[in-house]
Amino acid sequence: MSIDELFASPLRPVNLGLDMFADDLRAQGVNPVLMDWAPPGGGDPEVVAALGRLEDRAIAERIEAANQEALSRILSAQPFLEGFGQAIDTVPGMTKTTILHAGPPIEFARMSGPMKGAVTGALVFEGLAKDLDEAFELAGSGEITFSPCHEHQSVGSMAGVTSASMWVHQVRDRTHGNLAFTNLSEQLSKILRFGANDQSVIDRLNWMRDVFGPVLAGAMQLNTDGIDLRLMLSQALHMGDEAHNRNVAGTTLLIQALAPYILETDFTTKEKREVFDFVASSDYFSGPTWMVTAKASLDAANGIENSTVVTTMARNGVDFGIRVSGTGGQWFTGPAQQVIGPMFAGYTPADSGLDMGDSAITETFGIGGFAMAAAPAIVALVGGTVDEAMGYSRTMNAITTGSNPNVTIPALDFMGVPTGIDVRKVMETGILPIINTAIAHKDPGIGMIGAGITHPPIEAFQQALVALADRIAGAAR
Repeated sequence: MSIDELFASPLRPVNLGLDMFADDLRAQGVNPVLMDWAPPGGGDPEVVAALGRLEDRAIAERIEAANQEALSRILSAQPFLEGFGQAIDTVPGMTKTTILHAGPPIEFARMSGPMKGAVTGALVFEGLAKDLDEAFELAGSGEITFSPCHEHQSVGSMAGVTSASMWVHQVRDRTHGNLAFTNLSEQLSKILRFGANDQSVIDRLNWMRDVFGPVLAGAMQLNTDGIDLRLMLSQALHMGDEAHNRNVAGTTLLIQALAPYILETDFTTKEKREVFDFVASSDYFSGPTWMVTAKASLDAANGIENSTVVTTMARNGVDFGIRVSGTGGQWFTGPAQQVIGPMFAGYTPADSGLDMGDSAITETFGIGGFAMAAAPAIVALVGGTVDEAMGYSRTMNAITTGSNPNVTIPALDFMGVPTGIDVRKVMETGILPIINTAIAHKDPGIGMIGAGITHPPIEAFQQALVALADRIAGAAR
């Protein structure tokens, strides 16, 4: 095209940054091209400087090698369900007066309404308090130890509250040998993990302690081979799950694997029927199973010097925390975000609590929101469109180290799920990880009131990047 032809053609200015500039152009009859762009590091000078330090060639090469090692460990992990046990007997550091919770560390006084509801309900369930009022007083007395699930090789959905006599999955990564744990699904919406704590909730927990857990444990004692969860997870995605909030296929596959052994146990026919009926009451039975599968896989990548790969994303309804392979157990936090999505009848966004739960471990691994293209029906629960669900899965490739060939998405030509969130790429692109999740009522005692989409706060990634730059670039001096 000649210069004369170029200037004779309609102008299409490219707009970077604030949309108000594009609005002014439109007012003058010009049709601009909008670029979805944000300055690296959110425009924070300290973060931009940290990115620059990590771009040094020698440092970048060390980071790349470390990240490939982290990705290799995640992909080679082989989580197997090996049994079920009570937390007091299996979870490291558990005591009769310990309550594990979701997210980064938090004291009782700062906990969100639903987490306080779950804590007080658990204290009544454990017999440490006679009622919720006494439990509230006990929780704030200093006599109860509160600790994040993630600091005990565990994960817990929503409030994540795990107490001594609750039954947990026992999952071993047979490649690297590490163990991971998570408690059992309560199934219904008015449950402890959403902050409900009335007598119906306590009665269900008692039955899970006395019947559900022992039956599952007895079944797995007969299954000496264990259950290959990575293979089952891959099957579930091929059958329309994303393994966070849609678990129709996963629950079917898991109970199908357990059923023959349940039937062989010595429990009564009535008790076995109760177990099958309970599992059939909700598709979420396998939800915790995929969380602990992701936890076992990601723990294999912890502690790799120079790695910028995220190994934990977790939230407690007040703070959202991440942990990174190259900085070990250090938490980087920001404010928990609102979850945007459809609400149950009778509720509005004003009723909702903030983002909560360890279930974002699924997205950290590459499923859940990262795999929504595998489960287009999920949009009926969390909102949005099928095209948006497809887009989420593609977009997450921009902030991850690679893809997982063991867990693939048929609708995207069997693309492996995006795996290994890289703190640098999040800060360079401004793209935050996508999370789909349930919504708990902001007050204790009520439960689930909706589901939707959210993101981590950028502050957590900014803190992590600066810490990584100080650690990696500082060591290079």
